[in-house]
Amino acid sequence: MKAVTIPRFGGPEVLEVQELPRPKPGLGEVLVRVAAATVNPTDLSLRSGARRPDLPPPYIPGMELAGVVAEAGEGVAWPTPGDRVMAIVVPTRPEGGAQAEYVRVACDALAPVPHGITLEAAATLPMNGLTVRRAFDLLGLPRGATLAVTGSAGAVGGYAIELGKRLGLRVVADAAPADEALVRGFGAELVVPRGDEVARAIRAALPEGVDALIDAAVQGALVLPAIRDGGQVAAVRAFQGESERDIRIHHVLVTEYAHHGAALQELARMASEGGITLRVAETYPPEQAGEAHRRLAAGGVRGRLIITF
Repeated sequence: MKAVTIPRFGGPEVLEVQELPRPKPGLGEVLVRVAAATVNPTDLSLRSGARRPDLPPPYIPGMELAGVVAEAGEGVAWPTPGDRVMAIVVPTRPEGGAQAEYVRVACDALAPVPHGITLEAAATLPMNGLTVRRAFDLLGLPRGATLAVTGSAGAVGGYAIELGKRLGLRVVADAAPADEALVRGFGAELVVPRGDEVARAIRAALPEGVDALIDAAVQGALVLPAIRDGGQVAAVRAFQGESERDIRIHHVLVTEYAHHGAALQELARMASEGGITLRVAETYPPEQAGEAHRRLAAGGVRGRLIITF
């Protein structure tokens, strides 16, 4: 089978397409014929060596996929061959990640792809959708609470706004002028300028501070002044800085929901009903994976970059 591989750490030029043996599904697993796998910041970290698996190379990047079940392993009642599915996989596992023609996936990580959603669009949902679901589960906000979101034009930020509105929250979001209409379209009631002064802008609009903030822009301690005493932050990466005023910091690890297929299925249902916006920015063949890495690293991508097989 064809797979995007990282034979050594370095820049985008180290990525190679290799022919590898087709895996066999084990107990409680299926083999997915991958149609689409996204490119994420975690892939850039793996490629550069900032994230080093405790395994020898080559590594297969990719944390989320969508495709069609090719083969079911022992003990599998669902899904069956031919079913369209999506899932998270962890690229640091021995068998590698999602950017390969065939990938073994545990059944409890899978969710069906609803009718009317393409496999390319479906691949954009698992990792960021479950990241946001995990964030809300940690925050436990009641209806009517006030939520701020940074990085609102990105995938995590957009899902956070849309899911926050479904939970009955009042959402304030950041945006550059060019993205303000996009962010308001997700459902933000209030939009403030993005950047290092975002907390000041939120406090100017909401002097009492917000109840919680999802920091998809990874601004760390810069966002704390926006939050009321005793409020909460959901940090999608390691939080940079120290808390203050009894603000609780939650570290959101999507790997904790990697086998939460039921939550992913609920997100897919919302997407099929139009409650979650799936955005594909551009697709690339495996041979152009390096170009996808360069574009993602350059910033400003609105939507997701996809490797298609």
